[in-house]
Amino acid sequence: MTKPVDLLKFNQAWAESVKAEDAGYFDRLSEQQTPEYLWIGCSDSRIAANQIVGMEPGSIFVHRNIANVVVHTDLNCLSVIQYAVEVLKVKHIVVVGHYGCGGVQAALGEANNGLIDNWLEHIRDVYRQHKTAVDSATSEKERANRLCELNVIAQVGHVADTTIVRNAWRDGQDLTLHGWIYSLEDGIVRDLQVTRDATSLT
Repeated sequence: MTKPVDLLKFNQAWAESVKAEDAGYFDRLSEQQTPEYLWIGCSDSRIAANQIVGMEPGSIFVHRNIANVVVHTDLNCLSVIQYAVEVLKVKHIVVVGHYGCGGVQAALGEANNGLIDNWLEHIRDVYRQHKTAVDSATSEKERANRLCELNVIAQVGHVADTTIVRNAWRDGQDLTLHGWIYSLEDGIVRDLQVTRDATSLT
């Protein structure tokens, strides 16, 4: 079993190997970050935002929570969005869900999960809005995966409805929202075609 002290040793070995390969790597990385992307994803430990899209550290600003939910009362998420939009001036906000999401599966179940059930209620809201589409799936796996997609689509809408994003669009800021889904089975990220930009303002 890996112990915390092992992680510190692994880190030292990693840092030395990086410096041996590229002596200026950490000097460049320590400069001010200028990412063009904000990634809102799931907390699942199997998903590393930079790695799965082949980007270097510093190129993606990341916020993660259970089932990539954007809630208008979540000051943590809203603060990240505000910093990304108003300070970092990101050009893209990407909500990225994944198939086989444990949070989505739990939201579809009947079990009492404790405190997290309050959070999962946001996903259950999405399910209630799209119950027919979800329940028409031919298997439990397909049912859960369909809700994973619909949850991403709903969260993109929530991002678009924030005053942060709407004000940025009104001010003419170049900002586009995207909804993607990742498959742990093949490593592919798929675009759910829910792109939103300033033309979404009404």
